[in-house]
Amino acid sequence: MRAAGLLLCTAAFAAAQGVDANKLIHPPADAWLTYHGEYNGQRHSRLAQITPENVTRLARAWTFQTGQNQAIKASPLLVDGVLYLTTPDNLWAIDARTGKERWHYRHPANNAFHIGHRGAAVYRNTVYLTTPDCHLIAFNAEDGKKKWDIIIADSNKGYWSTNAPLVVGNHVLVGVSGDFDNVPGQLKSIDADTGKVQWIFYSTPPPGKPNSRSGPDSGGATGGQFWTTGTYDPELDLVYAGTGNPTPVLNGGARPGDNPWTCSIVALNPNTGKLVWGFQVSPHDTHDYDANEVPVLVDADFNGKPRKMLMQASRNGYFFVLDRTNGKNLVTAPFATVNWAKGIDSRGRPIPDPAKEPKRDGVLVAPMESGATNFRPPSFDPKTGLFVVSAQDGYGIYFFKPEHGGYGWAGADYNVAGKSFLRAIDYKTGKIVWSHAIGDGAGTAGVLTTDTGITFSGDNRASVIALRTSDGATLWHEDIGRVQSAPVTYELDGRQYLLLGGGPSLIAFALP
Repeated sequence: MRAAGLLLCTAAFAAAQGVDANKLIHPPADAWLTYHGEYNGQRHSRLAQITPENVTRLARAWTFQTGQNQAIKASPLLVDGVLYLTTPDNLWAIDARTGKERWHYRHPANNAFHIGHRGAAVYRNTVYLTTPDCHLIAFNAEDGKKKWDIIIADSNKGYWSTNAPLVVGNHVLVGVSGDFDNVPGQLKSIDADTGKVQWIFYSTPPPGKPNSRSGPDSGGATGGQFWTTGTYDPELDLVYAGTGNPTPVLNGGARPGDNPWTCSIVALNPNTGKLVWGFQVSPHDTHDYDANEVPVLVDADFNGKPRKMLMQASRNGYFFVLDRTNGKNLVTAPFATVNWAKGIDSRGRPIPDPAKEPKRDGVLVAPMESGATNFRPPSFDPKTGLFVVSAQDGYGIYFFKPEHGGYGWAGADYNVAGKSFLRAIDYKTGKIVWSHAIGDGAGTAGVLTTDTGITFSGDNRASVIALRTSDGATLWHEDIGRVQSAPVTYELDGRQYLLLGGGPSLIAFALP
């Protein structure tokens, strides 16, 4: 298998301490080494100290105050007893046992879009940070000294960056965002040691090269940004990532056709950046239905046979199961209120309904622009076969008129009140097993499941919540401020911690 080659070539670079390739593939219990915890994106923990029977005894072990106005949306990393936490323009190293700051980096003030930040990446003894103005900066993990600083995209052209990098071998994979300008989507591979560009994958053609070998025939669309961290299969040696909406966003007439590879899941060779396969979850999107949601990797039975699968609950309201070796569809099913599609085609893709295109007088569409789900990561529990996602039922009114033109957003939308739920999906059928209401409006908290049968997340009030994974029943909750991060768990000195952001504070819970 190619994984063996990856381990051999990267082992030579591994330091005695820190994070080597083997640790990334087989993370220990006392670590959370990547944005998703593991390459597969399941956000499922095998730790078993916190159980349904004792979860009500959880108490705050410590609280770290960022002092920032923005809430924490990142998943902190844990390496060798040190947490690495981000908010836009900020990176902290924090003692994981006490919550005390070890060092802090603050990026110079800039005019880029400060919408939020997902987290950092660590490889060997280096921490990698993206910034809103599209820098990728490498730091010494021990003392925070800067090693190098490069620009990954031109923020003056309308790009910004929010994502946590993904490290695969000696490749640091970074994507960007950009909805307000007609710029091509790009995922870039950076050498972990030098900061030099290794390759660029364009989801839509780069400037001056329409319909060329450098990118697909997008029908004139730009966009398709990579703003969420993807996943990786070491055995197949494939990186999986979701892409964002096409631009101009609401003006479909300016970009006829399906507009590949926007609103898609793509499988890439991490060594070359070449496309291996792509699956478009929203052909010719006109509703801002980014498919950046996490492509979760699962090895399990499907119709009585073992399959290597990829699962995504997408912003467009559909749950997809694909064979991740070739991108073939296995399941397409709605997990929230949907009216924008009139059916499913032979490839498992929703068929857009022309009657739901944005109009001068407005048209009522479900999901709304914020989506049936969004940036908050889901979780997959291999014990129950349940895919648990923060979902929203709601409608939006979409407008477009010719004077909006062919640039940037090119239209308007207004959300109609929605309601949010945590929903558990049977991956074999796409059917909802249970639905737990978490309040009005869009959810903001990610999901974590554990081997003991607990699902951790947050509601739309100000609480962290623990549910029984089998049926969604409430086990515990505590007010900590609005949760906009995804819960993380780890074990140190024989003690299991639950870690998540409540507003601008990072809070660690543990049993007494």
